[in-house]
Amino acid sequence: MSQNLAEFCGLLRYLILISTTAAGTGHPTSSLSAVELLATLMFDGYFRSDLSSPSYANNDRLIFSKGHACPLLYSVYTVLGVVSVDELNTLRQFESVLEGHPTMRWQFTEAATGSLGQGLGVGAGMAINAKYTGLDYNTWVILGDSEMAEGSVWEAMASASYRKLDNLIAIVDVNRLGQRGETMLGHNTEMYRQRCESFGWESFVIDGHDLDMIKQSFETITSDKSKNNGKPKIIIATTFKGKGVSFLENVEGWHGKALNLEQFHDAERELGEIRTDLIGSVSLPHPTNIVSQTKKTNKQSSLVQYKLHTNTSTRKSYGENLVQLVGSDPSIMVLDAEMNNSTFSEFVAQKYPDQFVECFIAEQNMISIATGLSCRGKKPFLSTFAAFLTRGFDQIRMAQYSHSNLKIMGSHCGVSIGPDGSSQMAVEDISMMRSIHDSIVLYPSDGVSTGKLLSLTNDFMGISYLRCTRADLPVIYDNEETFVIGGSKTIQTSKKDVITVFAAGITLHETLKAYQALQSQGIYIRVVDLYSIKPLDIEVIQRADSETNHLIVVEDHYREGGIYEAVCGSGAVSKAIYSLAVTKMSRSGTPAELMRYMGIDAEAIVTLVKEVLKH
Repeated sequence: MSQNLAEFCGLLRYLILISTTAAGTGHPTSSLSAVELLATLMFDGYFRSDLSSPSYANNDRLIFSKGHACPLLYSVYTVLGVVSVDELNTLRQFESVLEGHPTMRWQFTEAATGSLGQGLGVGAGMAINAKYTGLDYNTWVILGDSEMAEGSVWEAMASASYRKLDNLIAIVDVNRLGQRGETMLGHNTEMYRQRCESFGWESFVIDGHDLDMIKQSFETITSDKSKNNGKPKIIIATTFKGKGVSFLENVEGWHGKALNLEQFHDAERELGEIRTDLIGSVSLPHPTNIVSQTKKTNKQSSLVQYKLHTNTSTRKSYGENLVQLVGSDPSIMVLDAEMNNSTFSEFVAQKYPDQFVECFIAEQNMISIATGLSCRGKKPFLSTFAAFLTRGFDQIRMAQYSHSNLKIMGSHCGVSIGPDGSSQMAVEDISMMRSIHDSIVLYPSDGVSTGKLLSLTNDFMGISYLRCTRADLPVIYDNEETFVIGGSKTIQTSKKDVITVFAAGITLHETLKAYQALQSQGIYIRVVDLYSIKPLDIEVIQRADSETNHLIVVEDHYREGGIYEAVCGSGAVSKAIYSLAVTKMSRSGTPAELMRYMGIDAEAIVTLVKEVLKH
C-alpha cells in the first residue's frame, strides 16, 4: 500500500470541501463517503490508464453512476495533476467543464451520469466492448446505495452475470443516507450481499473506510483467478456520509448542501494538517495493437432490392438491410429486447452472432448498454416495439448528454398494428424522439425507403429514430430512388392541385388510395411523403403552402408532438393546417377497423378534402 494513502485521503477531503464551498453548491457529503474507496483504486495501482490519452482503447473505464459525487472525481484528477486547483474551484460555473454532474465537456468523463440507476448498464456496454474487441481493460462503476432501489440497476445486474462480464466491477457506497433520510436498506450490507449474489455476482462486503480491507478486496478482484471466473464483481462498502467532518458525518439534512465559510474553517481544522504537495499517479494500461482491434474490412454493403408493387413490411426490410450493413461494418453492434423475430434483427443474430446482443425484456438496460458501446466507438442499432421504448426514455434522454451514436428502430407503431390492443400501440413515440436534441426522426413507407433511410442513419452521427410499421405494404419506390435526411417525396402533383396532403408510413398508402378516389371525381390533391419528420423538408412545405389552397396532415400518431405539430411549428406555413390523427383511446380490432375508427384512413381523407373544399 502507498505510504501516503491516508494523506491522499485527507487531501481529497480538503479539495472536495474547498471546491464545493467556492461553488456554494454541490454534494460534499456524498463525495466524502467514498474517499478511501477512490483513493485506493486510483493511487494504489489498481486503476490502469494513460492520462495523456483519455480515449486510449485499453484504458480502464471509470463511471460515476452516483454523478452528484463528482467533486470527489474532479478532486482525484486534481491530485493526479491533470486538473489545477484553480480549475477545480470553477466547479459548477457557467464556463467550467466541471459541471454539477459529469458531462462529456470534461475529457475524463466516460459517460454522462446523474440520473440515478443507469451507470451500471452503461458500464456493462463498455465491458461487452472489451470482450468483443479482445481488450483486457476493466470497467469500474461507482454506485450510490440510494440508486440500488432503481429497477434498471437490477436489469444490469442480471444481464452482466448472464453475459459473464468478469471485467465489470461495481462499488456500492453504502453510506446509509439518501436525499431526505435513510435509504431502503440503510447499512444492512448483508441484504445487499444476498441480493447481489442471487443475481450471480461475486460480492465483497467491506468497511469502506478501512484502507487495508479495501486493498485486500481490490487485490482479489484484479487477480487472474477472480478476473477470469466469469462473474462480475461488486464491492459493498459500509461508509458514512460526510466522513471526516464530525458535524457532517452520518448526519441527516446535509444532502446537496455546501458549507459556508465559517463551517468550512471548522471542517478544515478537523481535517488537520493537509499535504497539498502530494501528486498521485495511476498504473499504465497494457499496450494493445489498436489497428487490429478495429477489425477493418473492405467489403461494401449493398441494400436489398425490392420489386415494385410487391408487399413487404418496413420492419422486415429493416432486418434484411441491417444484416447487409453489419456484414460490411464490424463497428456495428445490434441489440434487441427479445423481439428479434418481430423486428427481424434475428437475421443479424443468425449470421453475425458476435455482433448481436440479446437484451431480453429489459429495454432500459438495452439502451444503457448501447450507450456504453457507443462511448467506446461502436455503432449500436437497437430495436424493439416502439411502444416499449417509452419506458426507456430517460436512458435515451441521458444518452444525448453522452454524445451517443444510437440508431433506434421502433416497430409496430400506431393503431394500425391491429388486434393486439392499445398497450402495444406506439402513438407517442414521434413526440418522444423529436424532443431529443439534434436527433433525426425518419418514417419509411416501403421496403426501398426503409433500406435507404436505414443506410442514412448508419452514416449519421447522433441519435436517430426509424419508425417501422407492422403491416406488409406495397413497394412504391424504385430501387434507384434517392433519399436524404431532411427530405421528402412529392408522389402525386399537378397544376390542378387544390390541397396538399402530408403523410408518412402507413397513412401515405391511405392517402394514395384517397388520391385515386378523388381524382376519379375530378379533385386533385398533392401527395407528399414526409418521410423525414425531423428535420423537415421546409422548402417543399413552403411550396405547398404557396401553391395549394389548403394543407392536411394525416398520421398514425397522437396529434400532440406528432407530424402535425412538427409542420405547424416549422415556420414554413402561413395558413391553417387540418389534422387527421389518433384522437381517441384505442382498442383491439383489425387495422382497417382501427384506422377507420380513428379517422385516418382513405375514406376519412376523402371526406375531409371534400369538406375543406366547401369553405
